[in-house]
Amino acid sequence: MDASAEELDEFFATVLPHLNEVQRRVVAGAMARGLGHGGKTAVASASGMSRNTVIKAQGEVEAGIEPSERLRAEGGGDRPAIDKQPGLLEALDELVWPETRGDPMSPLKWTLRSTYELARELTSKGFTVSAETVRRLLHQIGYSLQAPSKQVEGTTHPDRDGQFEYLNGVVAGRLEAGEPVISVDTKKKELIGNFSKGGREWHLRGEPTRVNVHDFADRALGEYGKAIPYGIYDIGNDEGWVNVGDTADTAEFAVHSIRGWWTTVGRDRFPDASTLTITADCGGSNGYRVRAWKFHLAKLAAETGLEITVLHYPPGTSKWNKIEHRLFSFISINWRGRPLTDIRTIIDLIGATSTQTGLVVRAVHDTNWYPTGVKITDTEMGTIPLRPHDWHGDWNYTINPPP
Repeated sequence: MDASAEELDEFFATVLPHLNEVQRRVVAGAMARGLGHGGKTAVASASGMSRNTVIKAQGEVEAGIEPSERLRAEGGGDRPAIDKQPGLLEALDELVWPETRGDPMSPLKWTLRSTYELARELTSKGFTVSAETVRRLLHQIGYSLQAPSKQVEGTTHPDRDGQFEYLNGVVAGRLEAGEPVISVDTKKKELIGNFSKGGREWHLRGEPTRVNVHDFADRALGEYGKAIPYGIYDIGNDEGWVNVGDTADTAEFAVHSIRGWWTTVGRDRFPDASTLTITADCGGSNGYRVRAWKFHLAKLAAETGLEITVLHYPPGTSKWNKIEHRLFSFISINWRGRPLTDIRTIIDLIGATSTQTGLVVRAVHDTNWYPTGVKITDTEMGTIPLRPHDWHGDWNYTINPPP
């Protein structure tokens, strides 16, 4: 049997609208069998059916399909679990809520429970549900999986959940008031030079980018031969600002990066701001135990007149820092497979980072020198107008500008 693609298209376009589900399969199976070699693919293309359906239909025809009264009603597939089991969605939300860090409308919302554990608990309450169904329902009610599959996040502090609730509450309030809220952190240091970079990008076949065999830092390209990107992510406006240094990741460097964001972007974006809220990891150059971090923040508060509030993520949860998911991950994607040959290349690649959801990133090169090992004395610490919050004053504190 010979038939052109156009003839098959015309045949199925004419016949299929007048057939029920069973009749469509019989016609498709008979046509595929009659066409012989390549018939299943041709019928699938012309009829719009999946190739697996056509294969099954041909098998039924060859086996001698009998006329039947049985016909699945239009749209008569299996009903969604939440329709078959009233109250399932509400029960899932109630289970997840106690483990949610902060207000359910918070931009920092996340959950720790696994889908398997949730499925077991729902089953114990009388529902019939799988882990996969739980995953789909979680997406439906606004949750997303932001953690790796590991269940242990490191040392678990007893007040970890409470800190997330407190942090989210403060952040939500400041965002609602139109005040600036930023997430800060130092991205992984990157070797400057013609070195191999993880990932791949398109090239002519057999013409990959040639890089050095060994990754030895070149001191001629920065004091340590490394770029140090310190990022500021404006949570409310989905904007990133990255200050790239090449000396050392110190508290002075971190605060100067925030100063650069404020003078370049922040004060124009928030002309009426009276506060600046910073969410940061508990360690590194902006750690809650770092004296120099608070000392230089006090200088920034005096310069800007802003009341600076710092909220630290609890120990063992640095991966939940908003900047990791909203800024640094996209920078890494943007420069995958490209050797970071010099600071200019790094700045350009960071500045070219964007997303379809509207992320905009600016990057600058910080040429200042930041000495390491600088000690802040007790007397200097005593001059800082620091007010610890009632909840975990070590993690949450406000630095006031001078009167």
